[in-house]
Amino acid sequence: MDTRHETDALQHYEWASHYLENLIQGPPSPPPDATPEEIRARAIARNERLRAFLEFIGNPHLNYRTIHVAGTSGKGSTSAFLASILSAAGFRTGLHVSPYLQVETEKLQIDDRLMSPQKFAEHVQALDVEMQRWVEAGNQPLTYGEFWVSLTFFSFDREDCDFVVCEAGAGGRFDLTNIVQPDVSVITSVGLDHVRTLGETIPEIAWHKAGIIKPGVPAVTTVEDPAALEVIRQEAELQGSTLIELQRDRDYWWEWRERNGGYLRMPGMSESIRLPLTGPFQSSNAAVASRACQILTGENGPLVSNETIRAGIERTRFPGRVEIVQESPHVILDGAHNPEKVDALIHTLSYFDRPGRRILVLGSLGGHDFLKVARDVAPEADEIIVTAPSAVERASAPVDEIVATIDEVGTPNTLVLEPLEAIQTALDKAGPSDQIVVTGSLYLVGAVREHWYPKQAILSQQTPFPEVTT
Repeated sequence: MDTRHETDALQHYEWASHYLENLIQGPPSPPPDATPEEIRARAIARNERLRAFLEFIGNPHLNYRTIHVAGTSGKGSTSAFLASILSAAGFRTGLHVSPYLQVETEKLQIDDRLMSPQKFAEHVQALDVEMQRWVEAGNQPLTYGEFWVSLTFFSFDREDCDFVVCEAGAGGRFDLTNIVQPDVSVITSVGLDHVRTLGETIPEIAWHKAGIIKPGVPAVTTVEDPAALEVIRQEAELQGSTLIELQRDRDYWWEWRERNGGYLRMPGMSESIRLPLTGPFQSSNAAVASRACQILTGENGPLVSNETIRAGIERTRFPGRVEIVQESPHVILDGAHNPEKVDALIHTLSYFDRPGRRILVLGSLGGHDFLKVARDVAPEADEIIVTAPSAVERASAPVDEIVATIDEVGTPNTLVLEPLEAIQTALDKAGPSDQIVVTGSLYLVGAVREHWYPKQAILSQQTPFPEVTT
C-alpha cells in the first residue's frame, strides 16, 4: 500500500474510532455504590434495548451460524482456534474478540484478516444511519457497548459471513453478546475475576458463564472444578442442552517436545497436533475448539474433518498470549490479569530455558485482583518495572499499592509510568541471555506491542502481525 493510501486508510480508521469513543458516556461500569440487584437490573435492561434495536434493523445476527465462547480464561485463544478451523474448512468466518490490543479492527476479523479501515468506517457510518432512524422512532441513542456489539453483528452480516465466532466479554449471562442464537456454546474455564459484577464465589461466577447455554443447543466445556461444573450441568439440564465435558488426561493430552513446543493428542486423531500458541493450557483451548467443530453438522453430516481441524489449529495465530516478539533478549508478552492466568503463565515459563535474569514489566487496570497478581508473580522475577497502562475511561490500578506489594515480597523494582518507556527501560537493562516478561493486563500488552508492531502497519496490512522494516 503506497503512502497516500496508508494515510487515507488511517484517516478512515481514526474517524470511525473517534465516532465510537464519542459514544462513551461516563464510566462503563455500574456506580461504585450499586447493589448486586441494581447491577443485574441494569444489565438486563441494556440487553433488552439491544435486542429491540437488532430487531429494528432486521436481526443481522440471525443471518449466519454462530459459536459463542465464554470463560474466565482461554476464551480468546479458543475463539481464535475455532475461527481458524472454520476458515480452513472453507467457510467465510468472522471473529469477534474482546478486548482489542492495539486497533479496533481486531474485533472485526474475517478469515484471519482484520477488516480494512475503509470497510470499518463504512460499516460504522451505515450503522449510524440505522441508529438515527431508531432515534427518530422515539428511542434513545445506543451506548458505546450497545453500538459496538450491534456493529459486530451488522458488519459480519454485510460481509456475508457463513460463521461467526463470538467471544463474550465479562460473564456471559448478561453480556451483550448473549443475544446470539448459537449452534454451539463453549465454556472454557471458571475462575475468580470481575468479582464485583459476577460474584465472589466460583458457583456465582459459573452461573454467569453458564448463561450462554441455550435451549436445545449443545455445549462443550473444559471446566473441571466440581463446584463450577455442577452449576454448568444444572443449567444445561434446565435448557435441555447436551453438555459435553472434556477432561484433561482422559479426553485430550498435552505433550512437550524439546525444541518443537507443545502438542495436542485427542482420541480419533491419527497424529498429535502441533500447538502454535505456547503453554500447556492451550491444549484445553484447542481441545474444546476441536470438539465444538466436530459436533457442527450440515445436511450431509459433520461439517469439519479431523484433517481440517489439524490444519486450522496449526495455522492459528493470536497476539498477546505468551507471545514471543524477540529472541535476544527473550521477550514474552502475556496479558495475565487474574490469578488463574498468572498461574498458567508461571507454569509455562518453566518450559523455557532458564534465563540469565528475568525482568518483569508489570501493570494493571483497576477492577482486577491486581495485588494478588503482583504478589503471585513477583517471586518469579529478578527485577520488576512497574508501569501504568490505561484504556478509554479506565484508569490504571494504583501503582503505589503494586509497588508496596512487590516490596513486601522483596523483589527489586522501578517505577516507570509510561508503558513504552517501561519496555524500553527493560530492554536497556537486559543482556542477550536475559528474559523480559510483560504481563498484568492486555491493555499493557497492547501498549508495549507498539514497539514491535506499529499501529499504522497493522491497519494497512490488516493483520496483528505485520511485516515491519527497521
